Amino acid sequence: MSKDKQSGDLNYLLPEQLCVGIFVILDLPWFKHNFPLGSFKIRNPKQLSEVLALRLPKYRYDPERSDVPPKEKTAAAKDAEVLKPIEEAEPVPLPVVANDPESLRAFRLAERAKQIGQVEKSFVKAAKMMKNLNRNLLAQPKETMEEMGGLVGEMVTAFLGSTEATLHVMGEKAGGEDVYHHSLNVTILSMMLTKDLGFTSQAAQQLGMGAMVHDIGLSEIPSQVLMKSPDEYSHAEHELRAMHVEYGVGIGRRIGLSPEALTIIAQHHEMANGSGYPNALKEAEMTPAARVVSMVNFYDNLCNPVDINKAMTPHEALSFMFAQRRSNFEGRALQLMIRSLGVYPPGSIVQLSSKSLAAVFSINPKKPLRPWVLVYDQKVPKEKAIMIDLEDAPEITITKSIRPAMLPPKVATYLNPRKRITYFFDGGPEAASHPKTA
Repeated sequence: MSKDKQSGDLNYLLPEQLCVGIFVILDLPWFKHNFPLGSFKIRNPKQLSEVLALRLPKYRYDPERSDVPPKEKTAAAKDAEVLKPIEEAEPVPLPVVANDPESLRAFRLAERAKQIGQVEKSFVKAAKMMKNLNRNLLAQPKETMEEMGGLVGEMVTAFLGSTEATLHVMGEKAGGEDVYHHSLNVTILSMMLTKDLGFTSQAAQQLGMGAMVHDIGLSEIPSQVLMKSPDEYSHAEHELRAMHVEYGVGIGRRIGLSPEALTIIAQHHEMANGSGYPNALKEAEMTPAARVVSMVNFYDNLCNPVDINKAMTPHEALSFMFAQRRSNFEGRALQLMIRSLGVYPPGSIVQLSSKSLAAVFSINPKKPLRPWVLVYDQKVPKEKAIMIDLEDAPEITITKSIRPAMLPPKVATYLNPRKRITYFFDGGPEAASHPKTA
């Protein structure tokens, strides 16, 4: 038995005891470190240095998965107090000159850029983690599902932990990683809806797990099929892709997923009106969690299809779902999603009644058709772009939403829309109950 076990400090090491070959478990949220996973074997001196750079007072480790024993404590360490973590300096806010519109505009733009950057960094890392975890599911199901459960829980802090949280969804296609971006989109947005839909914390956690792996069965579908747009499928390819639901349930059972998560996998393509597959279930036959994931899955597939040129704007997608596919979804959940996202979610490109093009900067929860917009004006430098609060400009209205792919290059550069879709969640209670078509 090790000295740590004898002392009651079970499986913890001081920094000086770490070495190459130790299997370390980081007691940090995934967005607080740069490693793909939160537990791993230290492979080389560079990785050891990166672990030590985290400056944790002690490190948890797994002796059974370590190749070597830890280093002995020094005499000084044995007598010393537990190391104190280094305190981070408080960030210095950008100066804002009172009653100076230009300074205020610059400040708001800088703050938004910073916020989006932070969320995007977390999003990219979470997608990579999901990719790595999916690779390990069959080989190490127990450990991997524990990591996934932790990831779901930490998403609440990373993405949903504030009244107004931004969810910036990746802009570029990333080959085979697209499935993980899609799964992350569905997980985040589905979990956003759970609180207002009355889910318990445990039910929300299970929904998150199911949403995270809802497309796990796609791993059994040939990549040449997955890379094609569904409207290009032959009948046989349609049938083959539809099999991913059955394949997913089978994989889920082998790795020991909960019944709740298995049901989400089984029902994520079912529709409330019975038009879905594989069993043409109706709303009452679906679980509440599956109804949410199915709806969000449908929405994200409209916004982020395989062929980006066929992508709908968030406004178009919400309008289509409400006006033409309303019976596909649980009514209350659809209304809540539209209210949460806003009629014109930030990042949307719109045309104003003045004929100007603009990017929606921030929604107005009380007046969803009157958001803040960033206006394109070739005479004004991008860094000094005009911002208009449409609530204060009643003479200006939004006439329609524009697909980013339709923008001239110079306008696209100025407004900087992403090829993929940006989500912004505002928890305001008075947001729109449904979209209005332009």
